[in-house]
Amino acid sequence: MIHTRGLTRSFRVKGDTVDAVRGLDLEIDAGSVVAFLGPNGAGKSTSLRMLTTLLPPSSGTATVAGHDVVTDPAGVRRRIGYLGQGNSAGANFQVTDELVTQGRAYGLSRADACARAERLLAALELADLAKRTVGTLSGGQRRRLDIAMALVHEPGLLFLDEPTTGLDPQSRANIWKHVLRLHKDLGTTVVFTTHYLEEADLWAERVMVVDHGRVIADGSPEQLKADLAGDLITLGTAGPTDADRAAEVARALSTVREVTVEETEVRVRTPHGETQLPILLRNLEATGVQALTARVARPTLDDVFLTLTGRTLRENADADAPTTTPDGARA
Repeated sequence: MIHTRGLTRSFRVKGDTVDAVRGLDLEIDAGSVVAFLGPNGAGKSTSLRMLTTLLPPSSGTATVAGHDVVTDPAGVRRRIGYLGQGNSAGANFQVTDELVTQGRAYGLSRADACARAERLLAALELADLAKRTVGTLSGGQRRRLDIAMALVHEPGLLFLDEPTTGLDPQSRANIWKHVLRLHKDLGTTVVFTTHYLEEADLWAERVMVVDHGRVIADGSPEQLKADLAGDLITLGTAGPTDADRAAEVARALSTVREVTVEETEVRVRTPHGETQLPILLRNLEATGVQALTARVARPTLDDVFLTLTGRTLRENADADAPTTTPDGARA
């Protein structure tokens, strides 16, 4: 569904060259659900804008839904749906009218556009709001309408750029329920960016971690967490001396990746923590060290990013601030 080689995008900002995307190589199969993760300014939105033909690449090649983004942008646009970070529908127009107009713009007959609009409004639980003006809808309702507009021509590929940002947890869950149901029913390929890590963890089949314009990790959420982060075992001991001794015992295990000590607590990063904990406790007992408490925590995608870069996805340092390009695109 998506094939890129060496895709790059650079901007001139105040006389300097900013490389927003650096040599992006992608292979995304039809029917998959893929998440792009990274801090602000990592290149996620710029990548989506190139793949949706809204922004020409500086170099490299990209084929989307069988069409080249540079030589055949119209062919790409006919076959994709795109939900940007802003709202798609005009605030002063009726909900149904906006959907029908969108369908007509994609070449549907008026009858087909009306039928598609009716089906999508029902599927996204907007049927009761069909005659309302868009400006009177809540944030969650407007976002569901945006999704309906992106799907009215039944594209094989749907791009979602931070689709639930700013919504309450219930609205976010509702959005994803509908997106995944439509994905299941239509076989739509979904590519999305998000700052809500639990969304990528729960819904994505594949996660690509982007930093400084490059993909630095690629795999299923479980694979990335197991391979790059590992489980966290936390042991509580009676005092600093016992903690230091427990740390030495932990470091002797071949599977342990990292051991840290903080006063009476020992933290051990290792794959398969649930099976490693009994071994560690037996080794502690054999050396005369008692663990007063013990617990295992599964890693998060934030732990993955911390392992790769030394910082977390939730950090909002100045270096990660959104980069505004001359045409208004966020990098």
